[in-house]
Amino acid sequence: MKLDQKYIKDNFIRISDDVILGENVKIFCFVNIYGCEIGDKTKIGPFVEIQKGVKVGKRCKISSHSFICEGVTIEDEVFIGHNVTFINDLYPRATNADGELQTEKDWKVIPTVVKKGASIGSSATILAGVVIGEYSIVGAGAVVTKDVPPYTIVAGVPAKEIRKIDF
Repeated sequence: MKLDQKYIKDNFIRISDDVILGENVKIFCFVNIYGCEIGDKTKIGPFVEIQKGVKVGKRCKISSHSFICEGVTIEDEVFIGHNVTFINDLYPRATNADGELQTEKDWKVIPTVVKKGASIGSSATILAGVVIGEYSIVGAGAVVTKDVPPYTIVAGVPAKEIRKIDF
C-alpha cells in the first residue's frame, strides 16, 4: 500500500499492503495494522494493533493501546477507549493435542460485532462472540461476556446492565 502524508501523523507506523483505508483516516505512531478495512474519517491512536479480517466503519475513534483481533466488526461512529482488548477465542491454549505450538489452523475465530454509535470505556475486555448494541456504553474496566442490548449502559466484571439510555 502506498500511503500519502494525509494518513500519517507520526513515524513508526506498520501498515501492510493488504489494508484498505478510507478517505481522511488519521493514524498515529507505533501502530500495527494488517489485512483489515478502515472506514473514512476514522482516527487510530498510538500503540494500536488491528488484525486481519477486521472491519472498522466510518468516523470511529480507536484510542491508544487497544487490540482489535481477527473476527471483530466495528460499525460506524464507534468510540473505543484506551487499552480496550477484544478476544476472539474462548478456549486459547499454547499447544495443540499433539503438544505442538498452536497455529491459526488450531483455533476457531468467533465473530464479535460492535454496532453503530456504541462506546467502549478504557481497559474494557470484550470476549468472543458478543454483540454490543447500537449506542450502548460499556464502562471502563468492564469484562463483556454476553450481548449488550442497544441503548444500554453496562459495567463491572462481568458486565451487567446499569440502566437504559434515553435519547
